[in-house]
Amino acid sequence: MTKDEATALIVEITEDWEADPASDIVWAGEHDGRRGIRMAQQCRDFTTVWFDIGELTVGFEAYVMPQPPDAGVDFYRYCMARNWRSWPAHLATDDRGDVFVIGRIPLPSLTEATLDGAVGAVYEVIELSFRTLLQLGFQQREKSP
Repeated sequence: MTKDEATALIVEITEDWEADPASDIVWAGEHDGRRGIRMAQQCRDFTTVWFDIGELTVGFEAYVMPQPPDAGVDFYRYCMARNWRSWPAHLATDDRGDVFVIGRIPLPSLTEATLDGAVGAVYEVIELSFRTLLQLGFQQREKSP
């Protein structure tokens, strides 16, 4: 599959998701050269997933939270344990320490099912981890008067 074919497929799939009234996708579109979707979640209002279509893979990422001020051993241990169980998405930090869920799909494997699985994995990682990450990463703020 070429990059252009992958782009066309992702646009078609994400537009179908947005148009489906049974879907939790509330927005699908382009921003800064990337395709994105916004989905409703239980643990927080929304999560935006961005797709970066390359020559060999489609990368996907979703912002989870800013760098936690109290991120210690327990915070990162939790992330590592969560990553052990997560596929095809996993928790990562950027150069500032902000937390993301990221993953990649090889272009030859890109189908509606693999894209749906990637979005489902992002949803699951955030849904199952968000509250714990907040507790572990922002402990001091909760204890302050």
